[in-house]
Amino acid sequence: MNIIYLCQYFLPEPAAPSARLYDLSNAWVHAGHKVTVLTGMPNHPTGVVPERYRGRLIARESVDGVTVLRNWLYATPNQGFFKKTLSHLSFMISAVAFGLPRLGKADVLIVSSPTFLSVFSALVISWFRNIPFVFEVRDLWPAVFVDLGVITNPILVRFLEFWEMFLYRRAGLVVTVTESFRRLLIERGISSQKVVTISNGANLDFFSVGARDNVVRSEHDLGDRFVVSYLGAHGISHGVDTVLRAAEILKHRKDIVFLLAGEGAMKRELLALKESMVIDNVFMLGAQPKRRMPDFYHASDVCLVPLRDVPLFETFVPSKMFEIMACGVPIVASVRGEARAILARSGAARLVTPENASALAQAIEWMESHPRERERMGVAGREFVCEHYDRGKMASQYAQVLADIAK
Repeated sequence: MNIIYLCQYFLPEPAAPSARLYDLSNAWVHAGHKVTVLTGMPNHPTGVVPERYRGRLIARESVDGVTVLRNWLYATPNQGFFKKTLSHLSFMISAVAFGLPRLGKADVLIVSSPTFLSVFSALVISWFRNIPFVFEVRDLWPAVFVDLGVITNPILVRFLEFWEMFLYRRAGLVVTVTESFRRLLIERGISSQKVVTISNGANLDFFSVGARDNVVRSEHDLGDRFVVSYLGAHGISHGVDTVLRAAEILKHRKDIVFLLAGEGAMKRELLALKESMVIDNVFMLGAQPKRRMPDFYHASDVCLVPLRDVPLFETFVPSKMFEIMACGVPIVASVRGEARAILARSGAARLVTPENASALAQAIEWMESHPRERERMGVAGREFVCEHYDRGKMASQYAQVLADIAK
């Protein structure tokens, strides 16, 4: 098959959508398919475009056999709803204006959301090329912003939900990353035969078990201290402020240190919160390139997977938890719903209530004092991901689904 994959984010941007897109595309290329990624100039999450792409309207490159067509967009830091919306809107336009003329023959088009602005691009491209498009749903947009209180105007909400349902119905297939998403869409009237789940997972060759005493511990002078890591977006969804409050509770434990790495809409507020707490047991770093993520996981004694205590988040499954388990590192997770059920089955995590700093601190202390249980959890997590969440196997399943609807 000739597959077009449209997504605003792609490597070298350190984000979950770019990792999923790369792993699936790479697996399809190795299986003999042709994949073209239609994306923007890299800038997420800082808003800074690398010099090699700066000032260019278009760029073409090959990444491990995947053809990548980049297009200009309005680059902005991952902060502020209005500016981010402008960025998404600019990509919607440039994907069609600059991307469509450069696309060759294709059998199917996948568009990965959020936001669904890029899905309008896919709708136009699929019409011009007379090929079906697959709407890949990684977030329920705009529902997530409604639940978080970012969008409150009921007229705007109804307007956005109308177009959301319109796009679901126009798609040849809807692919969700969680079973909960699939159930919600079916409840809203989308045919069950039209919605399939292709979960997130981990590249088991890239994310594997490694040495604890590595370059990350050396670079940050972590020594033999018990390292608690949160590695990922510092956004409004993630409850990273609860991690800082847990660190404040544990500031008397000089043998425990928190390592936070990432960027996002809440990063500035989180840095200010850390300063106001006057704590010295927290290292806050910027976003790290994908190639370094295994080293950060390996240097960690336990990794955190937090989410805000919002009802909609019961349908979310953070992709980082599969990478952590693949690296054989135990997890403390403050999640509900589907993510909690998966981690409970895995035997790789200690589970606490979201946004409860005291419970999080207690779970971390329990982990520190139970090294044998931590080791058992790490082994269980690796085995669980290998059996159920191997991204290579999921790529094969996805390819079969695409073949069923391809022209």
